[in-house]
Amino acid sequence: MTRDQRDFVTKVPAVTLGFWIIKILATTLGETGGDTVSMTWEMGYLASTAIFVVPLVLLVAWQIAARRFHSFLYWATIIASTTAGTTMADFATRSLGIGYTGGSALLLACVLGALGLWHAALGSVSVDTVRSPPAEGFYWLTITFSQTLGTALGDWAADDGGLGYAGGAMLFGGALAGLALLYYRTRTSRVALFWAAFILTRPLGATVGDFLDKPLAKGGLDFSRPLASAVLAAAILVLILVIPQRPGTHPGGASQGE
Repeated sequence: MTRDQRDFVTKVPAVTLGFWIIKILATTLGETGGDTVSMTWEMGYLASTAIFVVPLVLLVAWQIAARRFHSFLYWATIIASTTAGTTMADFATRSLGIGYTGGSALLLACVLGALGLWHAALGSVSVDTVRSPPAEGFYWLTITFSQTLGTALGDWAADDGGLGYAGGAMLFGGALAGLALLYYRTRTSRVALFWAAFILTRPLGATVGDFLDKPLAKGGLDFSRPLASAVLAAAILVLILVIPQRPGTHPGGASQGE
């Protein structure tokens, strides 16, 4: 690969149906994995956050330092961000007492703020332009905020919204279906649709994860959190091996200023 070719290749995977399937499973694993450490193993939200933030920082640094796309490294970093996001959101909404509504509003502002700073600094928030250390830094910052937001938003819908875990999953699944219709039937900004879908997959995974492992009395299936996490991790591993993984490519210098 020549230097010019490297300049147009990102270190994130192409956004395909397989990408979204693995992303939803990863966000579900983030919920069950985060809850395993903080609740089942009774480490608490703050200690669990410290446990998950360390590998997240190391993996993000490794991802940025890598010279090419590595599928396992990318998805390991996604999983690290979603497990850390689970415990960070729970710490903010429960331990700090700001509640699901306050937590969701605060974290949404963080996501929009990260996107705004990214656009102001580099002129684009398109995933196709994530091919330099500054862009990657903004990318992973935005992803981590969105993963944290998704946990608070999923809890808000299930608890404060009165939908329960299954109802919350149906709500966010329906919202993602609506975004798919906009993608195929309208000319709505693909960049805006990507980030909206990326954010919504997290509360979908959060509600599905809670539905799997919460007690029957609270509307869950009461599955073992460690077992559910192991099954989800195995499924993700299989899909990474089975579904072709390739980096996305920047479309020949076209404007990405959305």
